[in-house]
Amino acid sequence: MSIQLGEAGLTRAQLLAIARGKENVIIADDVVRRLSAQRAAIVEMVSSGAAVYGVSTGFGSLATTYVAPGERRELQRALVRSHAAGVGPEVEVEVVRAMMVSRLTTLCSGVSGVQPATALAYAAMLNAQITPVVYEYGSLGCSGDLAPLAHVALALMGEGDVRGVDGTTMPAAEALALAGLAPVELAEKEGLALLNGTDGMLGQLIMAIDDGESLLALADVAASVSIQALRGTDRVFRDELQALRPHPGQRVSAANLMMLLAHSPIVSSHAVDLTQVQDAYSLRCAPQVHGAARDTFAHAAGVADIELASSIDNPSILPDGTLSSNGNFHGAPVAYVLDFLAIVVADVASMSERRTDRLLDVHRNFGLPPFLAHQPGVDSGLMIAQYTQAAMVSEMKRLAAPASVDSIPSSAMQEDHVSMGWHAARKLRRALDALADVVAIELVAASRAMALRAPLTASPATADVVDLVNQVTGGPGPDRWLSPQLRRVGELVRGGQILSVVREHIDLR
Repeated sequence: MSIQLGEAGLTRAQLLAIARGKENVIIADDVVRRLSAQRAAIVEMVSSGAAVYGVSTGFGSLATTYVAPGERRELQRALVRSHAAGVGPEVEVEVVRAMMVSRLTTLCSGVSGVQPATALAYAAMLNAQITPVVYEYGSLGCSGDLAPLAHVALALMGEGDVRGVDGTTMPAAEALALAGLAPVELAEKEGLALLNGTDGMLGQLIMAIDDGESLLALADVAASVSIQALRGTDRVFRDELQALRPHPGQRVSAANLMMLLAHSPIVSSHAVDLTQVQDAYSLRCAPQVHGAARDTFAHAAGVADIELASSIDNPSILPDGTLSSNGNFHGAPVAYVLDFLAIVVADVASMSERRTDRLLDVHRNFGLPPFLAHQPGVDSGLMIAQYTQAAMVSEMKRLAAPASVDSIPSSAMQEDHVSMGWHAARKLRRALDALADVVAIELVAASRAMALRAPLTASPATADVVDLVNQVTGGPGPDRWLSPQLRRVGELVRGGQILSVVREHIDLR
């Protein structure tokens, strides 16, 4: 299957299909014709002899330095080589591909003035699954994700390192040759056009939204199993109560919990027990926290959609053919929501850890053994699993400190305020990865607790989840090596199997 890039650009789902699903992208004929017409404006400027930023001048604080006609193509190549200055760990393939897809949409919008052949070569490299090696550090999230995008442009020129289809690292020139592709000879302004966008942080935001929405649904599932194991009630999740404070995400989460807990034998068993007046906040307020997180992700999705439909370059070609400097490359809109998501992800994880701790505490778990141990004293049960959760939640709180409030001036004070959006994206990815394990550990504890409640059983919508998790971990019993158990359930969380099991019974949102 191929995805066509036309006048309307791409949707988030299409970007994910290319970045993660490795679908091909095709540039529509009408886009190629538009690029040809708009490239003519750049050619005219080059011939005019006027000083034009990025065409006949240097960059950043060197914008007043005139570049002679014979050196202007070398200027573009030098720009890419000098800006490909990343260091640190290698960035994930899916991130690089998402960044490339996003940049390609701007190249095809026409504001960049690139040659049609350059856009087509960019798409061909993406389709050949040649992934430039990009490094963790180098972007300040302003003037675009410069260093990450420069490493991609470097590969397009046949320089630097890439990963091939099989994941092997090799020189870019070799990979292009194996794919039957030729290196691109950059013309005036093209080096600048390949570097000047928020594409790295945007691609990571779109993937974070995709991951986060699934994890929030799983948080509802984990909470529902814990509520049953802790003899909680479903009455607080009724829609007439949620309607009193009708935040959209809260109502979705509460509706999920009502469906997940419907017809639960264990919930029904203590429905008239007056000794348990109110459930703890980590149970009773799950829709309020999970729902607020959902609303935050919805806001972030709105920002991502606007950004994905935008044409970000500097300078940009306007419809009248003029080339105009602007500040659209500043990453603040994306950086802010990336930081906001890190906050809510940490809070959802914190609530999950509190439910796990309650499941393990003999003074608060309503008759379950300490730490859900087989023989308390000899066995420690899941004691240290909660330690692991606490360690990750603590790290997530640190990752929730915003990157976007920081700014270190660069380029001799020409670029005196930057967004740090790339760093906000990187720490959000780590936070979401930790959330998957935090939710997995809650599922391990809650599923073991449900097994210990036998002969009472879980609701129809969650019974298969309990069985699946206990099958993977071995369920209650003497202490066993715990790390592989937690890892296997984490794989079920990330792989979507748990959500699939639930969705066989209910329409979980």
